[in-house]
Amino acid sequence: MRAAVNTRYGPPEVVAVTEVPVPEPGDGELLVRVDATTVNRTDCAYRAARPFFMRSLTGLRGPRRTILGTEFAGEVVGTGGQVDRFAVGDLVFGYCEGRFGAHAEYVVVHQTSSVATVPAGVGQHEAAASTEGFHYARSAIRRAGVRPGDDVLVNGATGGIGSAAVQQLVDMGVSVTAVCAGEHLELVRGLGAAHVVDYTTEDFTALPQQFHVVIDAVGKSTFGRCRGLLRPDGVYVSSELGPGWQNLPLALLGTVRRGRQRVVFPYPEDNQAVVEEIRDHLAAGTYRPLIDRTYPLEDIVEAHRYVDSGQKIGNVVISVARPVAESDPQP
Repeated sequence: MRAAVNTRYGPPEVVAVTEVPVPEPGDGELLVRVDATTVNRTDCAYRAARPFFMRSLTGLRGPRRTILGTEFAGEVVGTGGQVDRFAVGDLVFGYCEGRFGAHAEYVVVHQTSSVATVPAGVGQHEAAASTEGFHYARSAIRRAGVRPGDDVLVNGATGGIGSAAVQQLVDMGVSVTAVCAGEHLELVRGLGAAHVVDYTTEDFTALPQQFHVVIDAVGKSTFGRCRGLLRPDGVYVSSELGPGWQNLPLALLGTVRRGRQRVVFPYPEDNQAVVEEIRDHLAAGTYRPLIDRTYPLEDIVEAHRYVDSGQKIGNVVISVARPVAESDPQP
């Protein structure tokens, strides 16, 4: 099968599409023919091993997992033994950070992992792009203790995480102020934001309004810059560690500062129940991932370059098309 492989850390050019063996499903596992996957910030961080401490997880000298890809959508074409939750022919989507492998024509995932059936009426590209942003946004919202009726500011509202956060918050009955570039104001209004701020013409940290929660979905601000935006008991949460990794010690301090302005750090919950929640939102139409560009698997290096540029809106999808003559492998 074709797969995007990187055997060393570095820039996008370390990735190459080559032929590798089709993985074999073990007990409880599904063999999924991948129709669509994505390149996201997580993939790029693992590819480059940045920040450096990631090598303690991924391999000190080189990557242990040489086929990246955290998101996928496709068809179950084979199973191992003792599979009772899915069947051959099911259309499924899911998230596989840690094990990876979705940047390929086939991927193996366990039936109890972060995988669910694709709801009717939802395309494979949309399903593939739905998991990473949603589950990171979900963790930030829950960790910050957002409640219906709160006022929440989302910085980076056009990113995969930010756009998912806006939609989840609106569905919760939260009043959302969203920060983005001017050319995307109408796009973000369409997600349901009550107010939008163009960061290219206005310093959002100088807004007179105070918020219950500030979510920095792109890691471009700091708690110090945003303190004036927070109510006396407000919460700041960021998708990144912050300069000098400051958000970790600030979050530890925040655990003993209840009732005062504080920082919390989101620890994502990654399991089947979360993907089933995403499935339900997709089915109900309360969540639609933004898709910026779509590349064929052969152009995945260009996709990495584009994501690295920081210019993407929402998600970058990889279409994994098979040669017409190829048949599905037998489990």
